[in-house]
Amino acid sequence: MKKFLHIIAVMLLLVSGAKADEGMWLPMLLKKYNYEQMKAKGLKLTPEQLYDVNNSSLKDAIVWFNGGCTGEIISSKGLVLTNHHCGYDAIASNSTPENNRLDNGFWAKNNGEEIPIAGMWVSIVQRMEDMTDRVQNELKGVSEKDRPAKLQEIFKKITTEATAGTTYEAQMREMFRGNAYYLFIFQRFTDIRLVGTPPQSVGKFGGDADNWMWPRHTGDFSMFRIYANKNNEASGYAPDNIPYTPKHSLPINIKGVKEGDYAMIYGFPGRTNRYEFSQGIDLAIEKVNPTIVNLRDIRLKAWKEVMDKNEGDRLKLSADYAQIANYWKYFIGQTEQMKRLKVYDFKVASENKFNEFAKGKPEFQDVIANVEKAYVAYRPIALQRIYLGEGILGVSMNSMSTSLFAYAKNAKDNKDTAAANKAIKGAQAGADEFYNSFFPSADEKILAQILEMYYNNIPVDQHPAYMAVILKSKGATTAEKFRNYSKLVYAKSFLASKEKFDAFTKAPSYKKLMADPCFAMTYAFYNHYLDNYKAQIDAFNAAIAPEARAYIKGLMEMNPSKTFYPDANSSLRLTYGSVQAYEPKDAVKFDYMTTLDGVIEKYNPKDFEFNAPQKLIDLYNAKDFGNYKREDGRMPVAFITNNDITGGNSGSPVIDGEGRLIGLAFDGNWEAMSGDIVFDEKYKRTINVDIRYVMFLIDKLGGAPHIVAEMNLVQ
Repeated sequence: MKKFLHIIAVMLLLVSGAKADEGMWLPMLLKKYNYEQMKAKGLKLTPEQLYDVNNSSLKDAIVWFNGGCTGEIISSKGLVLTNHHCGYDAIASNSTPENNRLDNGFWAKNNGEEIPIAGMWVSIVQRMEDMTDRVQNELKGVSEKDRPAKLQEIFKKITTEATAGTTYEAQMREMFRGNAYYLFIFQRFTDIRLVGTPPQSVGKFGGDADNWMWPRHTGDFSMFRIYANKNNEASGYAPDNIPYTPKHSLPINIKGVKEGDYAMIYGFPGRTNRYEFSQGIDLAIEKVNPTIVNLRDIRLKAWKEVMDKNEGDRLKLSADYAQIANYWKYFIGQTEQMKRLKVYDFKVASENKFNEFAKGKPEFQDVIANVEKAYVAYRPIALQRIYLGEGILGVSMNSMSTSLFAYAKNAKDNKDTAAANKAIKGAQAGADEFYNSFFPSADEKILAQILEMYYNNIPVDQHPAYMAVILKSKGATTAEKFRNYSKLVYAKSFLASKEKFDAFTKAPSYKKLMADPCFAMTYAFYNHYLDNYKAQIDAFNAAIAPEARAYIKGLMEMNPSKTFYPDANSSLRLTYGSVQAYEPKDAVKFDYMTTLDGVIEKYNPKDFEFNAPQKLIDLYNAKDFGNYKREDGRMPVAFITNNDITGGNSGSPVIDGEGRLIGLAFDGNWEAMSGDIVFDEKYKRTINVDIRYVMFLIDKLGGAPHIVAEMNLVQ
């Protein structure tokens, strides 16, 4: 055990010759393993200023924003900066045609005007601990079959002990596919209020067309505030709560950046899969990614028709549309770049080298062969999970019907009346939000097309028996049958309207539920998956898990001088590098910064994605940029760095060598969309909003200098 833990420590070390731009590093290990190279790159802070348990440090200004993004505290009054797209749902849900904060922007003039956001939260890491020794010791003698359950038991024990007698929350995170384990302790705040947002024509400028692309001209930011009770303790919403006083807040550097400047990004990257096997890459390229793209495309087109017809409906659907569209384009780009960069070939070559190393080593010699065997069994059924989650349950009304699954299970034969009643209350709790943005006409089109796609692309012998019921619908072609069936579903299902749904939940009936065409269909597809494919897919994952664990351990022993770091898993990480331009293709070089000139060049009042506020254009024409302009008088908008980030880093602070905020990360670039699988040193870039543009938009466009005044601006 000690020998292996030493290997882990060595692999976390940023050894001589390693590239500083690659890697999402655990903050508690920076002092021991990364600090000297960070200093060589331009860091001026001490290790303790980066991460410290007992004293204020940068980590205390970094918040996990609502579980999917990152934010940073930028004032002594708990002011939080994050991306516009991270606050999008909160902004859109607090907008109406009469008070359209999404399109017009919003800036609270005082604390009393700040808008409480129900359900929003942020968490701040208090400390992290290496629990590898303890977990590995408690796993001794546990079979592979029993390992997942035992791990959950161990995790629960550790987190319970860590939070006993406190208001903290705790999470255990597995690293290196089960070769290391870390504990994270958080303080969660739930009284979060909207402070300000630019109009979405600024915060989402370029829309889907520019998404994942550089050059970029998007002011992708929004602002919230953490509130606490009078003792500065985390508290649920209360009118007399006061702004939170943080342990640390980031000063704002309005001097700006130049190429080569040190830049580090602190945040909560969501998921990478840098140790994926070649078989997984091939499956993603050939089957999984294209299927996700095609299924999402159906939803996006139907929703866009609705959104284009009515402003109120556009506001209701905007957040869902943006969320689906973001990763719709991501999977297009990831597939394209995995092909272009020959990621599959790279993985095969790596595995061939591993096989050479593994010869004569029982622990490793069968890893790749076992993985290939597992994929042979899995590949024919791999799309079942995708078609259920992205397809059948991607239909809004079908998804709503799942809220009644627990009722059906417990109401049958009066199995458990109390549980059945509880399930009904749970379904009622989410109904208002669901029906507020539910459009049956669009949903009907989506259902028909997804059923047709399922029918055409899933082998007939994998179809649920319920498909025969659907195909009894009138129609000369299967496409017509699916359209007619969909019409019937939306005409007869009580799930198609709030009034009928309310009537059912007031007097629920198992018999009526099972007779409902929407519920019956969804329940049939879901149970078809559970009964016929879930066990096989679980078996595949169980077969892959020990091989992945052994593979990473073997890679570490095979390459004792190479830098290894754990995949992203929504735990706190730091990545460091520099402001850096790049050349995406022959004879093309992208500069490291964009300016407001580019917004004006792209501006098109007839194109929703490239429209811009008249006031912004007036400010540009007057060159009224305040103290935020560059030395040449131009207004900076965005810049790029070679930092290693992924989803979850949205809103992360980009910090200079002195610990000052220079921007916030909001996207990756098209040429490196395969970055979650393989980091590409040549092309990988992070796209960041320049903090000077943020300050300019708050001050000049938003007319909210009082918000700027509470920050610490330095040059």
